[in-house]
Amino acid sequence: MSFLRKNWYYVGGGLCVALAIALACLWSDIDPLRKILGISFMALLVHQFEEYAWPGGFPAVMNIAWMPAGEETADHFPLNRSNALLVNVFFAYPYYILPIIFPQLIWMGIGQVAFGVGQLVVHGFVINRKLRSVYNPGLFAVVVLHLPIAACYAWYVIANHLVAWWNWPISVAWLAFGMICGVGLPVMRLSDKNSPYPFSEKEMARFHVREKLAK
Repeated sequence: MSFLRKNWYYVGGGLCVALAIALACLWSDIDPLRKILGISFMALLVHQFEEYAWPGGFPAVMNIAWMPAGEETADHFPLNRSNALLVNVFFAYPYYILPIIFPQLIWMGIGQVAFGVGQLVVHGFVINRKLRSVYNPGLFAVVVLHLPIAACYAWYVIANHLVAWWNWPISVAWLAFGMICGVGLPVMRLSDKNSPYPFSEKEMARFHVREKLAK
């Protein structure tokens, strides 16, 4: 578990490459919905790699710029390696993979792609406002991947008459469940000012958050 806490986003990056190769090799054998949802999962992995590895810096963005609680706890509160692993892997992976396994559950697919679109609020507005910037780690994946993938999924299910009216309210509930129970509550409930799982100095230094805020 210690290895995963320190390296889960690198593992995710490797998984993304493997999935891209597999998708390319099996492209003609995969139905369109699974293709779109699979690419959406790959977009999540790219998003996470952008946030934590390159350019990285999301732990500092979260703990210093977005939800600061003091310099003495900046490397582990409210976000630490433990709740970051829980949210990004143990919740996000099943949330994204289940619609791929069950593509006929359109409401679940809508929730999956909408989850990525929802990141635009956080990365496009909230964090940029805090940093007084036009970019922060994660925004590239949102704009270049999550948004067009969601548009493609919506177009496909509507054009092929795969979505019934009741799919939309259920998908909203599924999305709310993901954001509240899969992200908000785990981060808050597992935040600890005495957490034994701080981010490393290298992880906190990425994207130079302190320097940006000092300007």
